[in-house]
Amino acid sequence: MYCGTYRTKQRGISLSGLLMWSVVLVMLAVLGMKLAPAYIEYASIKKALVGIASDPNFKETTSRQIRASFQKRSQVDDINSVTGEDIEIKKENKQRILEINYSVTVPVIANVSLLIELNARSH
Repeated sequence: MYCGTYRTKQRGISLSGLLMWSVVLVMLAVLGMKLAPAYIEYASIKKALVGIASDPNFKETTSRQIRASFQKRSQVDDINSVTGEDIEIKKENKQRILEINYSVTVPVIANVSLLIELNARSH
């Protein structure tokens, strides 16, 4: 005679599954923490370039003054990957554009590293 109760499949995650996902999440978190400083510095570089380019006297500014201004801003924002000498000053559509191309190597584990190529522009 059938009692009317149903056996259902157990649902959820096993202990080994939980450990595997925990390892994956910890590895992603560690990788994110190692990459974060490079992207924070990129944002500071971009902010400095945009700040220089948005100066009302930017059109009359010489390249030497632009580089000096970037050096001052990089001391305040703790920018170490690039210097004022790395700035490329270009003309596009009758407008001056400031651009810095650089790369950052981030060590991950033992002899494994990530190479990040970044391009910061003023506009």
